[in-house]
Amino acid sequence: MKITVVGSTNTDLILKVPKLPKPGETVLGGKFYTAPGGKGANQAVASARAGGEVTFVARLGNDLFGEKVLSLFKNEGINTNHIVRDNDTPSGIAEVIVGENGENMIAVASGANMNFSVYDIINAKKAILESDIILLQLEIPLKTLEYTIKLASDNNKRVILNPAPAQPLPISLLKMVSILTPNEYEAEILTGIKVENEDSAEDAGRILLSKGVNKVIITLGEKGAMVLDSSGSELISGFKIDPVDTTAAGDIFNGALAVALSENKNIFEAVKFANAAAALSVTKLGAQSSAPRRNDILRFMSESFV
Repeated sequence: MKITVVGSTNTDLILKVPKLPKPGETVLGGKFYTAPGGKGANQAVASARAGGEVTFVARLGNDLFGEKVLSLFKNEGINTNHIVRDNDTPSGIAEVIVGENGENMIAVASGANMNFSVYDIINAKKAILESDIILLQLEIPLKTLEYTIKLASDNNKRVILNPAPAQPLPISLLKMVSILTPNEYEAEILTGIKVENEDSAEDAGRILLSKGVNKVIITLGEKGAMVLDSSGSELISGFKIDPVDTTAAGDIFNGALAVALSENKNIFEAVKFANAAAALSVTKLGAQSSAPRRNDILRFMSESFV
């Protein structure tokens, strides 16, 4: 079964320095490297590595950053036919400054991501309607997001929305979502309930169900994920690991979840698979670079007890 990911792509420009600079201060001695990022791109790569047949719909600048990430997507076996090259606006980038103590400063220039339009979705309509699952996030314009979700919903496609970065969403949009996958903070933004434990996660999930969402999965880090629908709720336990870097763990979860559901696994089996992928990802540095391969996920599940 086919998966279409609609979303953002950035290049992270990462500078590691002895300490974060104060306003007007220059800090020497840093190390610089680049890494592919963006929530949409992270989820597309995660889905492809987990075994999914993935089409990525996005917008890149017609520049070196865009050229590089486009090549990376193709190397992952992702269908890039509906990635638009923008001649007027550069590719999205994120400038990340990281101090020795792990603290960071991040500035994002969304670039071509903010030009991602309804017309781009219309041009990708055939691919979207040929897919079984549509996976989205919130790093593209809300108007484009709403149009995509309505198109998918009207054509009985399963819509997974990862509501990140966190922001309030209209009920009219939530009613068209098949599965909503907030983390604790995102659930709080959407409901007003501070999610601190299983009980508060369930309370927040019930509010989201009352707004029309079909299923809610609240990710709880190493604790696992709380699954809720009209029939009840259940915590699917996480896997015990020693984390190295939690960057993009939520994206890896969503990408793997889409794959498992596309293979007709039930929601609990799918969440367990996604939990395993996310757990493996935090044992490595980076975002897309930490997304595990399918065989590694299955091996990890067979060797672990939760």
